[in-house]
Amino acid sequence: MERRIMLFLVVALFLFGALLGTAGHVPVPVTVVAGIAIAAWLVIFFTRERRKAGSTTKGAGR
Repeated sequence: MERRIMLFLVVALFLFGALLGTAGHVPVPVTVVAGIAIAAWLVIFFTRERRKAGSTTKGAGR
């Protein structure tokens, strides 16, 4: 459920930025590439944080 909410927020912010923000002043391919780069960074960040939280939780029971 949390993933769906996060995905919705990312898509909504991307569309909002593409229509009203700075992304509206650059060509669409540039905007798409920037969006993909940001999405990749978010996935990497999420994965690292998830691993970090998982390793902390495992050691808490000792």
